[in-house]
Amino acid sequence: MGDEKGTSTLAPDFLTLQEQTAKIESSNVRMRDSSVGKSPTFEDYVYYAEAQRAEDASSDQRVKPGLSQKLQQAFAGFLPSQSPQELVPDEQTGGLTQDEVDKVNAWRALRQSTWLGALWLCTTDILGPFNAPYAFRQNGYVPGTLLYVFMGGVAFYCGGLLWWLYVKLDSDRFPVKSYSDVTERVAGRWMRLFVTWLVFIHMIVNVATTSLSSAQSLYQLSKGRLCFVVCIVIWIIAGCILNQIRTLKRYSWLASSAIWLNILVILLSVGFVAHSEPNYKSAKASYGVAAGPVVRQAFATYPFYERINGVMNIVYAYGGATIFPQIIAEMRRPMDFLKAFSIAQAFIFTVYVFYGLYVYSFQGQFTLAVAFQGVSRYSWQTVGNVFNLISGMIAGGLYGNIGLKIFYVNVIEQYLKGPRLLTVSGRICWSVTVIVFWWVGFVIGAAIPQVQTLSGMVGAVTNMQFTYAFPTGFTFLYLVQLDATSEDYPYSPSLAQRRDSWLSWSRWKRGLFGAAPRSLFFQVFKWANFLLSLASLATAGLGIYGSGLSIAAAYKTSAASSFGCAAPV
Repeated sequence: MGDEKGTSTLAPDFLTLQEQTAKIESSNVRMRDSSVGKSPTFEDYVYYAEAQRAEDASSDQRVKPGLSQKLQQAFAGFLPSQSPQELVPDEQTGGLTQDEVDKVNAWRALRQSTWLGALWLCTTDILGPFNAPYAFRQNGYVPGTLLYVFMGGVAFYCGGLLWWLYVKLDSDRFPVKSYSDVTERVAGRWMRLFVTWLVFIHMIVNVATTSLSSAQSLYQLSKGRLCFVVCIVIWIIAGCILNQIRTLKRYSWLASSAIWLNILVILLSVGFVAHSEPNYKSAKASYGVAAGPVVRQAFATYPFYERINGVMNIVYAYGGATIFPQIIAEMRRPMDFLKAFSIAQAFIFTVYVFYGLYVYSFQGQFTLAVAFQGVSRYSWQTVGNVFNLISGMIAGGLYGNIGLKIFYVNVIEQYLKGPRLLTVSGRICWSVTVIVFWWVGFVIGAAIPQVQTLSGMVGAVTNMQFTYAFPTGFTFLYLVQLDATSEDYPYSPSLAQRRDSWLSWSRWKRGLFGAAPRSLFFQVFKWANFLLSLASLATAGLGIYGSGLSIAAAYKTSAASSFGCAAPV
């Protein structure tokens, strides 16, 4: 499917979207249906989303159906949809005030990116292969490879579910702008608040993890002359300064360069590990492993909790679903996202498995959590560490900015009734929030100074939910509500007349077990997602347990201690 002429496909579009999303959300106005003066219902979201998709399909008849459209058509006979009535050009703006129409038009203007832009953004968002060799160290060749295949396949499936939910719930009238928007439309406002807090926690712990990785690079560059906790403090101060900039547009080109820096480090470290002995000193400091012959295992014999921590590092590596709705929201053709995501996931899987197997084959039990730091020659360490410092600053700045805006808009403005982000008092409040945010990240990173254990905990607490549990669980809730509408009165715009309420067992019965017109495939699909969501939650619980034991064990074997000068490398 070709690009639209004159349409940008690069990452700065996404950064502009982040900025615009914050401005629109910070207006603290929830879109209401002016014609009847009420908040939209589930039926409203579904109706206008169906109308939007029909409008999108008719807007460009010259384009032949792509992979995503063919898949949608293939499932159309099995999965239910609520077909809108006859559409008119102003379907999305009928009954709105002029101010609301202006907001709809402003949001339409932001949808400019193509599938190539989405491919770029998905790749830059997810790709992070430097813990892949560590995952193979913890699990061995066979389980490591199978886990990367399985977790990658399920991550792809769940990413497809997020896309499916987006196209079923998004419209120009009621746009989906974030993961929290998807959450509220299928699970309610209280679940939205919980997910918003979880996204914020996810971002702040990512900042802590990035700070640890960068501090390790700084420690190696100083040849151990700097106290490790001082290296973390230096990084935290740099982050506090960087995030005083509220707009992402000022360093958007740096965000685009981060992926190339990562690829360069991958290629360089592939050459380095083949011509360098493992970094025995760092392996001793990190794991307590003495120098000796390199040992590789088909099936690792480490304690069960350490292997679980390795699995959670794989989950961490496939994380990135939190911003999928923002990526899709910027696309002119949201239906094309599945094509972009498919290519990105295939590329990411290939890089992970190749890089993990390659480095582990050379370094075995001495493989470090940040793989390129495992070479013994200082000059080669320096090359990787310098590039890591640059990409770490970019990643930390982005995580900080996005996390802070989520917290500021949804908590400080909406719940604490604080000043608007773009006002003078908002500037002061933002600066204070930045300092608190980064120093909380410092406390987390300095308290748990092992990247591999902190990454495993992040994978279990947040990534497992956003990548696996929530997409499947939200799909189940969407389908339950859709089934419940099957015997309601015919829908007309802005007027959903239900036959019964959720206080009645009849509605729950239809929602949970379906009505006569629904196919068997639909019911199996619905409950399979429910079971997969429960399995993901159970795996997350197991991951939290395993990562917790790994953290406790690391304190006994690692040279690093909480808020100490010794480093884990």
